[in-house]
Parts: sequence; structure tokens; C-alpha cells
Amino acid sequence: MNAHRPRLISFRNPWFSASVGAISLLFLFSAFVGFVWLPSAQDDALFKGLLNAICSAAGRPGAWLGEAAPAVPPKAPVSSVVLTPGMFDGASAGGSIGRGATLALRCTMCHGARGVSAANTPDLAGQYAASIYKELRDFQSAARTSAIMAPMVVGLSDQDLRDLSAYYAALPRDGGSGERKMQPVPTIVATGAPMRNVAPCESCHGDMATKLGAPWLGLQPRDYLKSQLEAFAHGGRHNDISAQMRNIARNMTPDEINASASYYAGNR
Repeated sequence: MNAHRPRLISFRNPWFSASVGAISLLFLFSAFVGFVWLPSAQDDALFKGLLNAICSAAGRPGAWLGEAAPAVPPKAPVSSVVLTPGMFDGASAGGSIGRGATLALRCTMCHGARGVSAANTPDLAGQYAASIYKELRDFQSAARTSAIMAPMVVGLSDQDLRDLSAYYAALPRDGGSGERKMQPVPTIVATGAPMRNVAPCESCHGDMATKLGAPWLGLQPRDYLKSQLEAFAHGGRHNDISAQMRNIARNMTPDEINASASYYAGNR
């Protein structure tokens, strides 16, 4: 009796034939929807034409496509400065610091005779040369706006900016930073807020670790630090590379902004 039964995996078995047919139809329908219909309904230039639509949906856009969607221009100028670790090596041997000291005479009214400010402007003494250079270049290109700084740097050459940066980096830092180390470290500075994608401030700006282009913050005027964090948070300042500070500042609470500014300001 079993000898007359059709084999299970055989097209003579109607159930097997029906299953293979249904799966084949489902596969063809899914392929048509996923590789033809949905991609061709997109307005992106990469999906123009049936062949480009299929290749793009498969992860291999047609290299022969002549047109490409133009890059979206930024809403405001952004920093284009490229920093390298050794860009200021040998600055003292080449006389860069001496030339920078002469150029810095125009900066003393706001930043102090020795780079330590008595006003609500940042201290430059002992600041990283790469950080100073980046900000000066950004003031020139309007990536960072300032009615005071823009006319001060408009006539300076790239070498002038390097000389100024090397000079201020060679000055001794304010000795009050030791007092800040005795203060309790706020949570936002020490550990950040991982659940809100906020890295600890000390991972880039402090004595614990540094990042190329990120300034050393202690000691700086409290009002200056707070105003810059708020400018990053609201988009008024936009010269941070890859929008790192804007993403961090907008996720900080007002209390965290106040705490970090007060900590890095110390007793100032």
C-alpha cells in the first residue's frame, strides 16, 4: 500500500508542488517590491532607472551614474582647520615665540600682558598652541563670530597665527589651578551623563586626558565658560568639528552647565 504513495520530495506530490510554487511566487513578489518598486519610487538620483534601482537596493549603486545629489551646504560657516600632532614642534627654535610676543602686543588689552585676563575673556597663557591656532583661524573664516576678534585677525597671515599660538602656549599658566583641584569634581565633569550621550568634560579638556584641538579649561572666567556652553547648546557657536560640542551642550541641563563652568573657573 505504501508503494503506491508518491514520494514526499517529488513534483508528483501535489503538496510539494504547491509549496514550491507558493514559495517561488512569494520570493518573486518580494524581490519585485524590494528591488524594483520601492527603490524606483525614491526621488534620490541613485535610484534613477531600473538597473540603478536594483543595484542600489542590493548595496551596489551604479558607478556609471553621472549625476549625484549635491552636498547639502551647512547653514553657517564651519571650521575647516586641519590639526596635526607635530605642527608646532620646533616653534621655539625657529623664533616663532619671539615673533608671537611682538604680535601679542595688540592682544594685551583683553587677554592680559602675560596671557592672564582680568576681564571676561579667556586666559591664553599655557593654552595648547593647536587650540589657539584653530580658534584664530576660525575667527578669520567666520566659522566663529566675534565683533572684537574678527578685525583683530583679518590682516594676519597663517604664520602670524602660528607665532601667536606658540607664544601664548609658552607662557606659564595661572597658578590658581591648584585651588581648583581641591574642589569636589562635579559628576558631569568626572563621569558625564552616558544615558544622554554626554562625555565627561575631563576626557577632552582637563588634566585627566586631552584631545587635539580641545582647549585646556582651568582656570577660565566663569561667565565666559557658561556663555560658550550656552552658545553651543543653542547653535550660536558652530565651529566645533563634527558638531561634538553642540551635541554635548544641548544635552546638558542648566545645572550641569553651571556646575562645569564654576568648577573650571575655580575661585575666579
